Amino acid sequence: MFTKTSRKPAALLAAAVSVMLLATACAESERDPEGDSSAPFVFGSAGDIKSLDPFLASDGETFRYSRQVYETLLEHESGGSEIVGGLAETWEQSEDGTEWTFHLREGVVFHDGDELTAEVVCANFDRWHNLSGAWQSSNNSYYWQAIFGGFAENEDEGLPESRYVSCEATDELTAVITISEYSSIFPGGFSLAAFGILSPTSLETIAEAEITGEEGSYTLPEYTREPGAIAGTGPFTAQAWNRDQAEVTLQRFDDYWGEPAGFETMILRAIPDETARRQALEAGDIHGYDLVAPADVEPLTEAGFQVPTRDVFNVLYLAFQQETSEELADIRVRQALAHAVDRQRIVDTILPAGGEVATQFHPNTLDGWSENVTTYDYDPEKAEELLAEAGQEDLTLDFCYPTEVTRPYMPAPRDIFDVISQDLESVGVTVEPKSFEWTEYVPNTDSGECSLYLLGWTGDYNDAYNFLGTWFSVKNDAWGMDEPELFDAMAEASSNPDTEERIAAYQGLNEQIMEILPGLPISSSPPSIVFAENVNPPNVSPLTQEDFSEGSWKE
Repeated sequence: MFTKTSRKPAALLAAAVSVMLLATACAESERDPEGDSSAPFVFGSAGDIKSLDPFLASDGETFRYSRQVYETLLEHESGGSEIVGGLAETWEQSEDGTEWTFHLREGVVFHDGDELTAEVVCANFDRWHNLSGAWQSSNNSYYWQAIFGGFAENEDEGLPESRYVSCEATDELTAVITISEYSSIFPGGFSLAAFGILSPTSLETIAEAEITGEEGSYTLPEYTREPGAIAGTGPFTAQAWNRDQAEVTLQRFDDYWGEPAGFETMILRAIPDETARRQALEAGDIHGYDLVAPADVEPLTEAGFQVPTRDVFNVLYLAFQQETSEELADIRVRQALAHAVDRQRIVDTILPAGGEVATQFHPNTLDGWSENVTTYDYDPEKAEELLAEAGQEDLTLDFCYPTEVTRPYMPAPRDIFDVISQDLESVGVTVEPKSFEWTEYVPNTDSGECSLYLLGWTGDYNDAYNFLGTWFSVKNDAWGMDEPELFDAMAEASSNPDTEERIAAYQGLNEQIMEILPGLPISSSPPSIVFAENVNPPNVSPLTQEDFSEGSWKE
């Protein structure tokens, strides 16, 4: 049985008063924390969060929040990409890779006082597996589908079979999760922030929650907007979400099982414009922000700010949607567009130092990268010849790009869009620009609304499948290509338990993908993050998975 504690009215009233006092204190002290260890640490995010429930998220800003509040069975080492224990102190897998046994930490409690047990872990996984209705849309359960496939009862014939089989609590602190076959997705999949474990009281509270609306215009349940409605085990609790100001306030959890958070209060404040983020830091309104513009790194460093740079673990690409524009179904047209783009100019003039042209759809820091892929050097004359050969000298294509956002792989979307547009126009392609705010951009590109578009990926865990499988394991609307041989080869590679053979298969897949050319890999770049001089910053992560409880004010 679940172990719970009651939540008395007096306690709830005290919590509400605490939140009001906290908001007042934050407004008074956030500009000048010097000498005040209780002052809030304010971090400038590139965008607001999507939901307080991490399961519903697929974006980095929501995951930045959720990693502070919720914890997963496994996680990555601080500042690195090696898998280490999270809520599970140790774990092992069966010889065939289908049975994963997690030995949970003792004495872990949720923010609402519930205790962590193996039954609670299984209840979370079983809840996800049995979701129905609009929950089964990829917009609402993206990472479940990417890692565990479909559901107990798929309501769309396009959904894959479920990779998740069962979860059994063999004793109070031992959970055994069974999957249908070996996959290189694991153990990395168990570390994803989407699978943060909720308390049993939380699961009861949201058991009947429904997502309403239709594809592209869903309305999430109320609990996803109410801090405290669901509880995790992380070093911070969610205290308030001011949606008008796009600001989330977190409070240190004093009963945390690990090292207590260095900051008593943390505020995530969305500031989409990178110039505005820098100005807020210089004014002392915030004490750090992510995705520093490459041109700002040196001036900020010289001004005394701390500007650590992460290792490269991302790819930016230009996608060719082969169904939205039938012209792109012709490989000669795709090859022409690839030869038309001067990627080195993007690296040299827009990206931070250390950026490099990408030749395939994952960075060369991952096993599986191949030296033998087909490459597409900048060659405008060849691009014009290929367009003429395809009978597309007067080609017109819509080209989408996001506004009011920066991403680790895409520090200046409009600037990158401008360079590529100029290159395409110079070989005779007419570009019709289409821009969307980020919250609309991803659904539009995912649903195939854009002929050309810019997007990318920052790795979730250290395996090539996290890049290649994310895009090319099944037919999807984002690419509009149907390559059954590629999809089958992807599944075969991922399910091969022999490491050397699997890496060789990934190399072959990279070569196959670049022959098909579903899009053009543009670049990989090391994103920078910045902190004020009086902050002891957390270790920065190549996966952009910083644990802000490691940070503190300097004495």
